[in-house]
Amino acid sequence: MTSQTESTCFGIDVSKRWLDIAEHGRSPVLRIDNTAAAIRGWLRTLPPGAVRFACESTGTYHRLLVRLLIGAGHQVYLIDGYSLSRYRDTLGQRAKTDRHDAGLIARYLAHEGARLRAFSLPPRAVTELRALLRRRATLVRSLGRIRQSMEELPGFAREVRAVTERIQALIKRLEQRIAALIGASGWSDPYRRILKVEGIGALTAAGLCATFHRARFSGGDAFIAFLGLDVTVRQSGTQRGRGALSKKGDAEMRRLLYNAAMAASRSSTWQPFYQRLLQRGFSRTQALVALARKLARVAFSLMKNASNYVPKQHENACVGT
Repeated sequence: MTSQTESTCFGIDVSKRWLDIAEHGRSPVLRIDNTAAAIRGWLRTLPPGAVRFACESTGTYHRLLVRLLIGAGHQVYLIDGYSLSRYRDTLGQRAKTDRHDAGLIARYLAHEGARLRAFSLPPRAVTELRALLRRRATLVRSLGRIRQSMEELPGFAREVRAVTERIQALIKRLEQRIAALIGASGWSDPYRRILKVEGIGALTAAGLCATFHRARFSGGDAFIAFLGLDVTVRQSGTQRGRGALSKKGDAEMRRLLYNAAMAASRSSTWQPFYQRLLQRGFSRTQALVALARKLARVAFSLMKNASNYVPKQHENACVGT
């Protein structure tokens, strides 16, 4: 069996128009168009044997590449930009170009690949639902900005009203599509269970269902980490830094859970837990994040165990759970 150290490692810097491809330990860097035809043509030139690929997650521009690589039977690793930036700093690399980044990604994969987890394509329903949630959030933000910027401008009331009504209609259509996708995906039962948790609304429940079906999570800790709600700690000697959220994963899901926590903090079920955190010196934001993490754990347990939610006061619940 070929070990990871014996496999060929490619780093790929992705942009909208092209791909810069570097093979670890070799030069020069190859540039091809970011199109299906160009990628398939390049794949036919690859050497035989074990080949691994890494690229930086770029929102949408990397998706075609990743889909074709996995479809061809290759292992693919997605590296977040923050980790790559820190790695560049440790190497003292000052230059930052597309070609330099491709080589850096290849080196990162060759040296750090043993601790990385290969990326797997999510089910289509998961990808579609998460995209719908993000697009809805974009429309809601845009609607708020339009209202704020135009409210005191005289003479445009009718035009502004027409624009906002169209945006509201589009938001409603997206929400209807999200609801239909829940039913078509067979997620109606877990969705209804999660909706019974205080503070969790339709959009948050839909997002949690999509997250749960993204992968097989080993437990609640893995689910929380995937959401980016896990706390990272920096400690050196006697100094202990303040914990901070890793903020990896879907930012829109964290926003939805934070809003759910604000609603839950006013309920008789969760208010004691929230108030206890404030009494311990937590800021309002810290207490709400802890509550959001707790709501996510409860939702994960309901989905994993296919159990029904039983409300109870959580005054003595552990902050870290």
